[in-house]
Amino acid sequence: MRLLDDGYAPVDVARMVGVDRRSVRRWKAAYRRKGTAALAAKPAAGRPPKLDARAQRRLERLLVRGAQAAGFPTDLWTCPRVAQAIRAHFGITYHVDHLGRLLRALGFSPQQPQRRALERDEAAIQRWIKQDWPRAKKKPRG
Repeated sequence: MRLLDDGYAPVDVARMVGVDRRSVRRWKAAYRRKGTAALAAKPAAGRPPKLDARAQRRLERLLVRGAQAAGFPTDLWTCPRVAQAIRAHFGITYHVDHLGRLLRALGFSPQQPQRRALERDEAAIQRWIKQDWPRAKKKPRG
């Protein structure tokens, strides 16, 4: 508005500020109608979240306890399982495709569990790598 008051044309102000000339004209009209309050930044409202802050904290605690504690056969959280838990505990339905955003907002990240045999013996594996593997290699170490 100061630039316009100094006598610059809306086209010149737009070029200086780096916006479209129509934006400058819109700002000028809003300023004439409501003063400086009309030029204050207004965050986009968007749709309010289905779970309020308190419910999100409860969901976070539920997720941290694990999927088995929530009644699932394994301790792996998947988006369909999270949606089912939310529906059971809060009575709110979320589409599984949108749960990723909610989980990221809560601080969770997608991770893939490593598949390992239940019978896996780490000590035996390390022993084999140190003792048997060098003998099995085509080229022994120098």
